Amino acid sequence: MSETNEPAVRQAIATLSQSDPIPKLLQQVKLGKMKPTDAGLRAITEAWLGTYQKIIETGQGFDRATLRRLDPAPRLDVLIEAGVLTGDHAAVAALRKAFEQALAGAK
Repeated sequence: MSETNEPAVRQAIATLSQSDPIPKLLQQVKLGKMKPTDAGLRAITEAWLGTYQKIIETGQGFDRATLRRLDPAPRLDVLIEAGVLTGDHAAVAALRKAFEQALAGAK
């Protein structure tokens, strides 16, 4: 990974972490205090997916190693497994496609 990408990837990770539903809200689902279909959880998850896609699409200059650090697949898998998202959800498909395209076009 190029040294010039490090500040950008750190900023991307920080931005994604701010709205990530997994650390706090997914725990509420696992404890039964919130349903996977809860409207608030859905809204936060949708916003997070949009932010994630925007970061991937606008991360010009990210090389393959940097993009691999931002791979959404593990986080999507956790949300799908918990029933918060489905694999065929439009925003999930769009994020996966954006990531694959970015990875294909990266150096």
